[in-house]
Amino acid sequence: MLVYVQRRLLAVLPIALGVSIICFLLVYLAPGDPLQTMLPPDADAETVAKLKQLYGLDRPLPVQYLSWLGNVLTGDLGRSIATGRPVLEEILRSLGNTVLLSLLAVLIAFPVALALGAIAGYRAGSWLDRMVTGTAILGVSVPNYWLGIVLVILFSVEAQILPASGMGPGGSASIGLHTVPFMILPVITLSMIPVGIIARTARSAITEVMAQEFVTTLRANGLPESKAIRHVLKNALPPILAVMGLQFGALMGGSILVETVFAWPGTGFLLSKAILTRDIPVLQGTILVLAMIFVVTNLAVDLVQTAIDPRIKRV
Repeated sequence: MLVYVQRRLLAVLPIALGVSIICFLLVYLAPGDPLQTMLPPDADAETVAKLKQLYGLDRPLPVQYLSWLGNVLTGDLGRSIATGRPVLEEILRSLGNTVLLSLLAVLIAFPVALALGAIAGYRAGSWLDRMVTGTAILGVSVPNYWLGIVLVILFSVEAQILPASGMGPGGSASIGLHTVPFMILPVITLSMIPVGIIARTARSAITEVMAQEFVTTLRANGLPESKAIRHVLKNALPPILAVMGLQFGALMGGSILVETVFAWPGTGFLLSKAILTRDIPVLQGTILVLAMIFVVTNLAVDLVQTAIDPRIKRV
């Protein structure tokens, strides 16, 4: 196990390097000059040249990348072109808000999805199975930004029982009890897709395990059904855990539309503003941090899978 952990940790290094290269280059594919947001329309060539030199945009891309990577390794993600504040400071302030939403969505989605998948898998072919499967397909098919807009219309505009945007009254950016009503709609919106995906995965994994001979043997030996189900769940857990890990990473990195709909000041909202203003340092830093969270989450899930099920042979 220790050798496997060491190999997986070493494998993360080239992945992280590849992620950094992609994050650095992606922002240059979009049209437009990021300096346009900082310069007046009548700026002369000398001013433009000085500003490019200040941000290092006058150097070749490979030189810019190596310089940027060196700074990243020391924790310096640069300064925002729009605000002038350190990018790392901006990301950390927003990341906590995104983590809060994602964790709450996880606490709702994972238990509900696992329960629905277990019911559907245990009662495969029944009306319960068809109902759960249909619900899961609906959850996966409905775009989360569209669902968010519908929830705002129903509960904020029509019923007027929940706030539509922000994370506190009067634009408050602090987290407290006053934040709870503002979290309900975005958390529900974020949890719908993971519920659908995980429920379908759990149903498939449990159905497959239920068809194996050891389950028939356990029942033939008189093992109570409740204990047999525990054995089934334990054997079905590794693929379910893998999907759960991927979904948590997706919630962290894929909440941009939901946070934009609800004006929730997380990394997704920060990223959407950076895209509109062509704030390259913020774009690069935010994408890199979210991508690395996804990589680390997958690594953690991989290690947990191996610890739970020693039958999984890793090379």
